Amino acid sequence: MTKAPIDIQLQTLPDNPGIYQFLDKDGKIIYVGKAKNLKKRVSSYFRQHHDNGKTRVLVKKIHRIDHIVVPTETDALLLENNLIKKYQPRYNVLLKDDKTYPWICIKNERFPRIFTTRNLIKDGSEYFGPYTSMRTVRTLLDLIKDLYKIRTCSYDLSKEKIDQGRYKVCLEYHLGNCLGPCEGYQSHKEYQDQITAVREILKGNFKDSIYRFKDKMNSLAIEMKFEEAQEFKEKIEILENYQSKSTVVNPKINNVDVFSVVSDQEYGYVNFLQISFGSIIRAHTIEMKKKLEESDRELLELAITELRSRFNSLSKEILVPFQVDVVKDVKVSVPKLGDKKRILELSERNAKLYRQERFKQLKITDPDRHVNRIMAQMKKDLRLNVEPRHIECFDNSNIQGTNPVAACVVFKDGKPSKKDYRHFNIKTVEGPDDFASMEEVVHRRYKRLIDQADPLPQLIVIDGGKGQLSSALKSLDRLGLRNKIAIIGIAKRLEEIYYPGDSIPLYLDKKSETLKIIQQLRNEAHRFGITFHRQKRSKSAISSELLQIKGIGEKTATQLLKKFKSVKRIKEATKKEISEQVGAAKAEIIYKALQKT
Repeated sequence: MTKAPIDIQLQTLPDNPGIYQFLDKDGKIIYVGKAKNLKKRVSSYFRQHHDNGKTRVLVKKIHRIDHIVVPTETDALLLENNLIKKYQPRYNVLLKDDKTYPWICIKNERFPRIFTTRNLIKDGSEYFGPYTSMRTVRTLLDLIKDLYKIRTCSYDLSKEKIDQGRYKVCLEYHLGNCLGPCEGYQSHKEYQDQITAVREILKGNFKDSIYRFKDKMNSLAIEMKFEEAQEFKEKIEILENYQSKSTVVNPKINNVDVFSVVSDQEYGYVNFLQISFGSIIRAHTIEMKKKLEESDRELLELAITELRSRFNSLSKEILVPFQVDVVKDVKVSVPKLGDKKRILELSERNAKLYRQERFKQLKITDPDRHVNRIMAQMKKDLRLNVEPRHIECFDNSNIQGTNPVAACVVFKDGKPSKKDYRHFNIKTVEGPDDFASMEEVVHRRYKRLIDQADPLPQLIVIDGGKGQLSSALKSLDRLGLRNKIAIIGIAKRLEEIYYPGDSIPLYLDKKSETLKIIQQLRNEAHRFGITFHRQKRSKSAISSELLQIKGIGEKTATQLLKKFKSVKRIKEATKKEISEQVGAAKAEIIYKALQKT
């Protein structure tokens, strides 16, 4: 797939947090950065003058921009750290492996210790994090220490050694910070219950703990110990704002490839994430043109084979949204919950965002393909026989039954064709009867198109539910157009799509382009109709004031309004100015009448 030019990529970047990668003409990553808002941050490189010479050189060498969207700024920080270590881009500050983020470890022991570490050891221990702030780590460890009596010694507390009396309780026991499992004063089950509670806190489930902190803070405040109460307040604020689990890092997930797919009528988009020790070390999305209406499963199977080969992946497990038949000796997992599910969702999110960006780019670089794709999608979504290249939408407007009008707006190739818009004054209907009004304007519109041999639309959209749709159908029947033009109604309340003869409405995806175009049609018809209705009411009110003058008819009133635009300006005009439009005799009558009001 040919990458879009830099200026177009900048226009279509998302406003999400994530990391961005600058690549040179050889496809080599030369810089990795993080951003709270990808579009703003990346665009800033190209909008401003850089005093730093290295930055100016970097910008000149940028040939392509890749990015990965993540849920939070913290995730972006962690992912940036991982990718800089892996690729060591030329223009990044080098990060050494011994300078990494801290973790909290629950040691794989009979009576587990809990401590902070920067090194992950494969010994069955549990690791939580990483954390971007040591202050958060210390707060969590202080919280755990305050709530639970966890040992800090490094003794081997096997059952045999405890039974042999090998150890004696230490100062921590006498200070009340430990319950003495080394001498058998605390049972293994009781201790494990504490570890289970600590594990929940580290997973982010610490509502009860925060409640206990608040209780202590209030007690200290009552005792006038405000400095100590403030310390607890700060800890509560840190914990309430803290997200303990990072989507992009979980050390238990190692040597795993993640694949997801989204597609439309013509193309499929497959995102690939490569995970090593919980870290995303590679991300890539490809666009695949369909040849024979391939299913998502077929696209995904083909992409998995291609991407694993391209990047020489030897991962023993792949995560996918549904079962696929791929390489032998590779475990295929379809996660339903937990950390693996969250990583798969992240992959799906990146695939969808990539697809949206490509659509935006196509509007600029290949408008014909963009229109063709939307028309094909509308044909599929609305179950039409042909693509709706020409759509017309009708809406009625009246307020308390006065000045009833209707509007017809026209879209061609998914865009408004304003020169084809039409207004209608309702002629045959008395009072506020939307159904009869709809029947009249639909008949008048297509009777005229038939008489003038003008092209008919492929789709008619009626603003309203089953009642308005039935009324429009009566006109199509009388004109012999039933089943020759597709017609649907859209009800405002739940955006239901109604079809002739079908009492069960169709509900389109709220984010679908098809529904957005139909909503745009409906809103444009409503706007166009309301504008005309207001103009007509205004003219009616103005004309009525002139028509109340004895001896002045509609023709004279219209002639004056056409020249002066309003009754106020006619009042301000001289007798001579009025007589130039309607003659001296009528000018005398009008001038005297208006001067009295």
